[in-house]
Amino acid sequence: MTVQKRTTKAPAKKRKSAAPKAKAKAKRSSKAKAKPKAKAKRPSKAPAKKRKSRAPARIQAVEAPAPKPTAKAQSALHTRICEMFGIEYPIIQTGMGWVSGASLTSATSQAGGLGILAAATMTFRELEDTIAKLKDRMDKPFGVNMRADQSDVMKRVELLVREKVKVASFAQAPGERVIKTLKDAGVLTMPTIGARRHAEKVQAWGVDAVIAQGQEGGGHTGLIPTSILIPDVSAAVDIPVVGAGGFRDGRGLVSALALGGEGIAMGTRFLLTQESQVPDHVKQVYLETKANGTVVTTAVDGHPQRVIRTFLIDQLEKANPLTRFPRAALNALTLMKVTGTSLPELLEEGMAMKQNQELTWAQLAMAANAPMLTKASMVDGRVEAGILPTGQITGVIDEIPTVAELLQRIIAEAEATLERLGA
Repeated sequence: MTVQKRTTKAPAKKRKSAAPKAKAKAKRSSKAKAKPKAKAKRPSKAPAKKRKSRAPARIQAVEAPAPKPTAKAQSALHTRICEMFGIEYPIIQTGMGWVSGASLTSATSQAGGLGILAAATMTFRELEDTIAKLKDRMDKPFGVNMRADQSDVMKRVELLVREKVKVASFAQAPGERVIKTLKDAGVLTMPTIGARRHAEKVQAWGVDAVIAQGQEGGGHTGLIPTSILIPDVSAAVDIPVVGAGGFRDGRGLVSALALGGEGIAMGTRFLLTQESQVPDHVKQVYLETKANGTVVTTAVDGHPQRVIRTFLIDQLEKANPLTRFPRAALNALTLMKVTGTSLPELLEEGMAMKQNQELTWAQLAMAANAPMLTKASMVDGRVEAGILPTGQITGVIDEIPTVAELLQRIIAEAEATLERLGA
């Protein structure tokens, strides 16, 4: 439309310039500067014909903005944790006990995210062997998740330092000594927190980032919804905040960034991938679970934990403490045999848990019991005898892709969402 207006004005001026000399003299006598203006306009309109011939240029001008949203999307998705962890996408696979083995961890890191190995349910020797296996498979960064209250936690910390593991993650806040040892060696620390005050506390201790997990998350979880927790925590600390709880796709990633997060951490979504070591028939139970088919219970180990509601969970919730305690103690002894832990080691770890978490003896037996119940379903495939930790997001997941397919889909959808929003 602009080009048409300019071409219609140009002939009008030509008609004026073709007027009698008297008019031209009148113009020269009334305004000597009229000529320069006329000359200035004519050269600018001379290319009018060129603009008509610039049809290809105008097509380019239409096409040129098309990549811009993608460029902006890539920039928006390249957050501080990408730089910090040396990853391509701001997506973290959490260290789920009995689930996040070498296969899932390596697949995530190789696909551009940060895979985290679940070491809390491994013996020290198993952890050594698995780290070596991961380093043989790839040269991508990965993390290791540990329990801060394990009796040999410092021995494990030294292993991470020696093997130059990129990230140490914790399901609860580690002590200042653990953080300092890791930090001095250049290993990044990232605990999971469920409240603003927890984030402020660990930042003061020197952690590098936090995972803020909302109530929608699976396993041990807090009471604050993700949509409230992320902006509250990100406003309180300067370190990167990664959102967790209720994420599965690119729209969720964009929403986490909008809330002040630097990326997302997912457990259940990665559990339901082909590289997850969970048996297929157990994965099918997750796929069949509705959005309201989960429950937060303290009956498993004394702490709030989101799991799939099953007959076993109903039994545990109805059982009184007198009948629950002996069953939990028996399962704890069974776990000792499975993991090759000696009785002195079990007692030592139990005392460390009791001291750090201020547990009663009944709660302690239940806490030692929980890994055994999880293993029964996640490893042995005995759904009826185990527990199934999960996030609420399981109710809207209906397929099991590869990890690479999942990450590519999330990023493509995030870019499309940003483009739709005009970001």
